[in-house]
Order: sequence, then C-alpha cells, then structure tokens
Amino acid sequence: MENRELLNKHLLPLIKYLICLLISFLSTSVYAKEVIVLTVNGVINPPHAEYTIKGIQKAHEQNAEAVIIQLDTPGGLDTSMRSIIKEMLNSQIPIVVYVSPKGARAASAGAFITLAAHIAAMAPGTNIGAAHPVAMGGEKMDKTMAEKITNDAVAYIKSIAKQRGRNIEWAEQAVRKSISSTETEALKLKVIDLIADDLNSLIKDINGMKVKTVRGEVTLNTKTAKINKIEMNFREKLLNFISDPNIAYILLMIGIYGIIFELSNPGAILPGVIGAISLILAFYSLQTLPINYAAAGLILLGVILFILELKFTSHGLLTLGGVICFILGSIMLFDTANPLFKLSLSVIIPVTLVTALFFGVLLRLAYKAHKRKPVTGVEELIGLKGIAKTDIDRHKGMVMVHGELWQAVSDEEIKKDEEIIVEEVKGLTLKVRRAN
Repeated sequence: MENRELLNKHLLPLIKYLICLLISFLSTSVYAKEVIVLTVNGVINPPHAEYTIKGIQKAHEQNAEAVIIQLDTPGGLDTSMRSIIKEMLNSQIPIVVYVSPKGARAASAGAFITLAAHIAAMAPGTNIGAAHPVAMGGEKMDKTMAEKITNDAVAYIKSIAKQRGRNIEWAEQAVRKSISSTETEALKLKVIDLIADDLNSLIKDINGMKVKTVRGEVTLNTKTAKINKIEMNFREKLLNFISDPNIAYILLMIGIYGIIFELSNPGAILPGVIGAISLILAFYSLQTLPINYAAAGLILLGVILFILELKFTSHGLLTLGGVICFILGSIMLFDTANPLFKLSLSVIIPVTLVTALFFGVLLRLAYKAHKRKPVTGVEELIGLKGIAKTDIDRHKGMVMVHGELWQAVSDEEIKKDEEIIVEEVKGLTLKVRRAN
C-alpha cells in the first residue's frame, strides 16, 4: 500500500513530465514549420511571376510559417507585377519581402511588390522607389495617356500602402516624381518595417511579429522554423533567360538563318530544325516583351528581300535593301523609353554584320554559279569554235562543232572552211559568226 502511494506521489508525475518533454521535442524537431525562401533577381517578367506565385502556393500546401521573397530588381512588366501582388494580397500566409543583398534595389515594379508585403525589410546599402510608369510599347504616350497611366499607378500603390499601413504620401511621390530612398530613409518614413543584415538576422527579427492576413491576425514563430530555399526549375530558368530582349533577338536571327539556309539547300535538315526551334523560343520571348510591330514588319521585309535575292538576280540590290530593313527594324524593335527593354548596339551591329556577310557569301556563290560555263547540254556549245563545211548565210549552212555536224545560220556571209564561233543555239540550229 505504501509502495503504491509512493508510486503515485513521485514516479507518475515524473513519467508525465518525461512524456510532455518528449512530445515537445518531437513537435519542435519533426513537426517544425518551414520558412519558404524565394529569390527574384532581375526584371519582373512572366517567368518570375510564375515562379513567385508557385512558391506562395506551395507554402500554403505545406502550411509554412512564412514566405520570404529576396528581391533585387530594376522593375519590369506591369502585368507580371500585378499577378504577383494579387497573390500576395490574398495570401493566408505572411509574406516578407527582403530587398537584398547589399547593393540591391527595389525600383519601379519592385517598389510596388515591397509595399504589398506583410513585412517589408531591406539590407544595408539598398534602395527603393523610382516607380514612375513608363510606356511599355513602341508607341509614344501623349500627355493625356501619360496622365491616365500615372493616375492609375498612383491609385494602385496608394491602395497597397493603405492596406499595409505604410506611408501613403511617399508611395504617391515614388510614382509621380520617381523619388527613391535608402534603407534608413525608408525605415524612418515608415515605408519598410525593419533593416536586417542578412537572411538569418531577418528570420530572427521577425519572430513574434504580428501581421494581418486574409485569415486574420497571425503571430510569426520563426525561431524553430526550418529554412527551405526554393530555386527556379530548369523550365523557369530557360524562359527567364530567353525573355531578355537581346537573347530573344539573337534567337530570332538564328531562326531566320536556319530557315533560309534550309530553303536554299533542301534536305540539309539540321539548319531547318535548329531554325524552327530558335523561332519558337523567340516567339515565346517576344510575346512577353513590348515589341514594335512596325519594326517587326521591317525585319520580316528584310527576310523576304534576302529570300528573293536567292531566287532572282538583282546584282545585290535586294540584299542591300534587306540589310537596311534589318538595321532599322532591329533599332526600332523595342522602341521604348524603358531601358530594360532596349536592344544593345553591341548586339545589333555584330548581328547585322553577320547577316550581311551571310547573305553576301550566298549571293557571291550564286553569282559564280550563274556565270559558270555549262558543261552539259546544248548550252556548252556556246563559245566553241568550229569549221564551216559549206557556205553560210542567213538561210542555211553546215558547220562542224565538237566533232558533230550542225545546221547553221549567220548574220554575215561565211565561206566554206572558215573558222567560226557559236553564238547561240536555236533548237537544232546554231547561230554562228566568223572567228576573226
């Protein structure tokens, strides 16, 4: 009886304590939540939007503690930016945007995305702002259109700033006057929530912070959370790579070269395959970029002129016209005030020179083939010497050419046994002239 009382008094509480300790250990080690980390580095485009949205959706599936977007961008496409922000504003999981590493920026579209985060943070030596909208097509905006686009952007960023409790006045000036602030200025102006030296410091600093999501107020517990860095997959990296205007332009040129080479040399197969693949990739890239359709038409006209040069002899005029169309079309292809979507002259000039050389060589080979003397058929008789076997005039005569007897006519009188030269072949009759 005494032993049972001793067991109930001392041993059972100890067992309960050990069980609770074991459960606590298992919950913090096996069932610890994750912090999903995404890296957006470069122009905000459809591949980056797809990558970011998929990362947020994966965080919801895994019931992650938070999503951290490491951001370094000069800006990007409005449609891609809005897709990302829409996902962020409707997220049930806290979204943290961290402008990093040191020297990074959140300009233009990046400023919108940063303000849309539940928690906005920046690394030392970074900046945010310069969010004035820029025409994304080749067209030039008139005053009315520019004002409409600016007002739309202002309303959008003010709505975001108000929802997240950030500095609305600063947000408006970032759009209207393209102001930009350092991390210390942004913190002082209540544009961001904190400054963190690195990712580990950020995760430590946001622990215990309370944010409002669509499901209500959430208290972050990142102290024991595991970091899960999600990188772009191969497909997203490839699409992001070819979305660069210079890469898209080079792919377009490779596709054109391949198709033209295949048309001029049927059965080569490999150039046609490479050309077709390059064109498909180029078309995907071009649909994500603000192209000038008039410039695209000039490039297409240049291609047509090159093809016509292979079919008709113009002594280089068609090729010259094609090169001019290529140069003008290339310069105008991404005719926009946004420097993110401009073609580099260091790409345009070499591509144009290669194009001119490519078709110049083809033209020279075609000209030589055209001028080469035929070695088969009746055409080979033109220019050969022979002997008149009878007197020849405009009506009739016989000549010996190449060991064969031929009927012959001539614009001049030729005596028998005189040497002749064949000028023209008309059916089975040769038109000849006196050799001397």
